[in-house]
Amino acid sequence: MNTFTIIFIIALIISNSIQFYLAYRHGKFVNQHKNAVPEAFKDKIPLTAHQKAADYTQAKLSVGRIDEFLGIAVLLAITLGGGINWTFAYAATLINSPLWAGVAATASIFLMMSLVDIPTSLYQTFVIEEKFGFNKSSGAQFAKDLLMQTVLGGIIGLPILALILWVMDNVGSTWWLWAWGIIMGFSLLMSWLYPTLIAPLFNKFTPMPEGALKDRIQGLLARCGFNSQGIFIMDGSKRSGHGNAYFTGLGNNKRIVFFDNLVESLEDEELEAVLAHELGHFKCKHVIKMLISTSIMSLISLGILGWLIDQDWFYTGLGVGLEQKSHATALLLFMLVSSTFTFFMQPISAYFQRKFEFEADSFAAEHSKASKLISGLVKLYEENANTLTPDPLYSAFHYSHPPAAIRIAHLNAKS
Repeated sequence: MNTFTIIFIIALIISNSIQFYLAYRHGKFVNQHKNAVPEAFKDKIPLTAHQKAADYTQAKLSVGRIDEFLGIAVLLAITLGGGINWTFAYAATLINSPLWAGVAATASIFLMMSLVDIPTSLYQTFVIEEKFGFNKSSGAQFAKDLLMQTVLGGIIGLPILALILWVMDNVGSTWWLWAWGIIMGFSLLMSWLYPTLIAPLFNKFTPMPEGALKDRIQGLLARCGFNSQGIFIMDGSKRSGHGNAYFTGLGNNKRIVFFDNLVESLEDEELEAVLAHELGHFKCKHVIKMLISTSIMSLISLGILGWLIDQDWFYTGLGVGLEQKSHATALLLFMLVSSTFTFFMQPISAYFQRKFEFEADSFAAEHSKASKLISGLVKLYEENANTLTPDPLYSAFHYSHPPAAIRIAHLNAKS
């Protein structure tokens, strides 16, 4: 057996064992604290809501375990099981161009992986979300969304994939620098285009009507020196009962978006505080910092791929015969297995994301009322059935936001 095959299998076992262990810890911890509302929330969230959040967390963890097992099985089937070998060989018999054969084979692998995910997505949406009162979607809406996502993925993704493979085949040893430039340029372009061209294909965005709420928000924007292309309310309730707010876009194409169910749930001052938090991410330059870190990691990743692409053991160790050795198979293999070797970076990424959340909360406390952000967050915790008692180790790996009790304590200190 190839040495790299052994390394890959060991890494896969270790990474997934840790993920299963973390999920087990999380479920056990949540269940142990199910029958008592944490002290910080005793007067704000009823026990029934706290228990609902615990049950919802357990249900999601169960589906997550199934997803993990399926993911492992599919990954092994398409690598060591010969799936990539067969797919690329078959594509070559149908398409004369090596470039387009590679594009077709790569797209086929990802399409197959998406199809495998459909049953668990259906169960998550129409069983779990339905059971806990969050699902507002229909079977027809689910199918429409899936079809549109697939078509858009093909229209947008296939030309970019073809361009990157062409660069890999024709530019020479510096191809990875050119590919990095293409990827980053594409990411920036999509960030600019998404709000006005893609998001409206899935949801309706209505300008916020004139009134006290809009006046309050415009006053906040003026105080923060934030310019946008408009304030919109999105019909998020047509799919889910979960509320949210965000701003999107770059440069002069930025827009502020509130889910309609969020507007219905929160008071005007609470909505102002929630938006102040979102603006905090922008004013604290979190968007730029994340963009820079992403670009650096992308550059490092492509540099590593630039070395691996010439190593025969990389292909044979992952089940791809040297007769199928190509830039397309190397790129696909790297995308499929890199997360197995980088899972240990999850706590580092999560730490900085939580740090950004604290900074955004501090900004919100300076430009709105911390007490209103607290009350708004508490309502969202209850309405979205977010557990108030996550396992500390699990949250260190998986939580991009600080756990509820820690976040509220931080905001109380700012009051």
